[in-house]
Amino acid sequence: MIRTRQLLGLPAPAKINLFLHVLGRRADGYHDIESVFVPIALWDLLDFAARQDGQIVREGDLTGPIDADLAVRAARALQPHALKRASGPSQTAAAGVTIRVEKRIPVGAGLGGGSSDAAATLIALNRLWDLRLSRQVLKQMGRELGADVPFFLGDGAAFVEGTGERCTPVRLPPCWFVLVFPGEQVSTAQIFADPKLTRNTKATTISSFSAALCEANSGLFGTNDLEPVVRSRYPSVSQALDLLGRYGPARMSGSGSAVYCVLRAGEQAQRTLDMVRAQMPSGWCAWAVSGLEELPLADWLRDGR
Repeated sequence: MIRTRQLLGLPAPAKINLFLHVLGRRADGYHDIESVFVPIALWDLLDFAARQDGQIVREGDLTGPIDADLAVRAARALQPHALKRASGPSQTAAAGVTIRVEKRIPVGAGLGGGSSDAAATLIALNRLWDLRLSRQVLKQMGRELGADVPFFLGDGAAFVEGTGERCTPVRLPPCWFVLVFPGEQVSTAQIFADPKLTRNTKATTISSFSAALCEANSGLFGTNDLEPVVRSRYPSVSQALDLLGRYGPARMSGSGSAVYCVLRAGEQAQRTLDMVRAQMPSGWCAWAVSGLEELPLADWLRDGR
């Protein structure tokens, strides 16, 4: 059998949080949350090329120490499975890869770019190294890499619970987002550690969220409990929310700093984007993006190859 030696241009999409409720702090220091994650048409692009020397090499855009890079960590987590399958010295040496990442998702924006890169790496190397590991095994590995990684190993939009590990698929109407990144990198750990963070939001349900979607002019469901803390720490995030708020209900994604408003049609989103870009400060970025019905690599998890 001739194995695939390269996988090029694989998309690792961003996500936004339609709401983010912090229910409480756990004994292990992490927080229980509830949220709905939606994948959007803004993505990093990843290339993978098999190596014969067993090395994991990282090329392209790098936003921090290589040992902390989530794509590298995902490859290293998966590599022992490749070595375990090997039946001889030559095959053992073949379990290497060069990973090249073109970053399009801003870092520290609450859009899950690093987690998405990790998930794409697990999916790609499962195929490149012909491991045939199940989705469940990959999700278990993903949980060790980061709270958002399991979502990117699913099918699409999901109601997310726990620390991010429990993802239940949800169906959403087609929608567009005008997304603004005000140039700030926000530390998720610092925001969750802030003593001003509210940690006692009452739990909601998928049915409550779904019912709200059916209500005309219901606005955005719930809250992002992290938003007040980020607003107080980062004036530019507050400024971006106020700017977008002129065109509809605006909210921060994740722990920030990216913010968005929801629109129903692409033409409306583009017009709004043009107006926002005309008013936003230099150094900010903005996009009009659609929500994705399905994660781009979901088929690769379903077909088991």
